[in-house]
Amino acid sequence: MADDVFFGQDKEPVFSHLDGEGRPRMVDVSGKPETLRTAVAEGWVILDRAVCEQLSADGYSKKGDVLKIAETAGIMAVKKTPELIPLCHGIRIDRAEVKCFFLEERGRIRISCTIAARDVTGVEMEALTGVSVAALTVYDMCKGISKNMIIEGIRLLKKTGGKSGTYIAEGMNGNADS
Repeated sequence: MADDVFFGQDKEPVFSHLDGEGRPRMVDVSGKPETLRTAVAEGWVILDRAVCEQLSADGYSKKGDVLKIAETAGIMAVKKTPELIPLCHGIRIDRAEVKCFFLEERGRIRISCTIAARDVTGVEMEALTGVSVAALTVYDMCKGISKNMIIEGIRLLKKTGGKSGTYIAEGMNGNADS
């Protein structure tokens, strides 16, 4: 591969997760200051009519309380993020909250994940992982009723802290609280 693919004009690697020879590496964060970092992510599960009817009846599938189990799975996933995403740093999580909201009239479940940590690297991947696994858990819990569900719209809504500062997704107007 050509040198210009991996290096800028100053011969520094263009991709932070590649070393000077193009090999994968974890970014060195040893010199970064510890700051409070937060992230909020969301995602959606669009439900089949049969799933909506079952959830509106009692919130349970044959496997149990769909939303509570999905929330628990999301929190568990947050803690496993560095094991799932190559080159992601392990951090001490100070707060992890996953909430699932059944919006019966819209035929969907909104999932939000809020993460906070006082550390040297961000928590966006943890928030996105929490939402993703919670959504997959909803699917798993309800697939016996119907497999006709769609997981969509997983995105970062807001992040604070660190060198890059605050990010708020377009259209959020600063209101990305879970």
